[in-house]
Amino acid sequence: MEGLATEGRDTAAVRHHAPADAWMRRLLRVPERVAPITEAELRRGASYSMMVSATRCLLTYIVLPFVLPALSLAAGVGPLLGLPLGVVAMAANVVTARRFWLADHRYRWPYTAFAGVILVMLAVLVVRDLSELLG
Repeated sequence: MEGLATEGRDTAAVRHHAPADAWMRRLLRVPERVAPITEAELRRGASYSMMVSATRCLLTYIVLPFVLPALSLAAGVGPLLGLPLGVVAMAANVVTARRFWLADHRYRWPYTAFAGVILVMLAVLVVRDLSELLG
């Protein structure tokens, strides 16, 4: 097979990638020699990262500004919940993007672009939470 080299009985393969792919793999620290990842593992990881991001957004835009103040419970809670959730959501998105690259999935670039947009939005929220806590 062109572009695919295997050694012995090892199931991991070394692939040769286009320059842009090689750059992204280095950025995400994806090794050249990897064992295959199943579609189910990819789906599970993507679902988890989207769930964490969605939870963060629901808390930030619905629960904290509307529900907790109605119950007189919101004073200073937003950044305390939002900051760790934002960091976890960012990590989950990076881990999922890595999984797409580990699997050499055909949608690795579209997912990486989508995750990048989510990461930028989460980073803005994390900075906002930090400024509220420190300011």
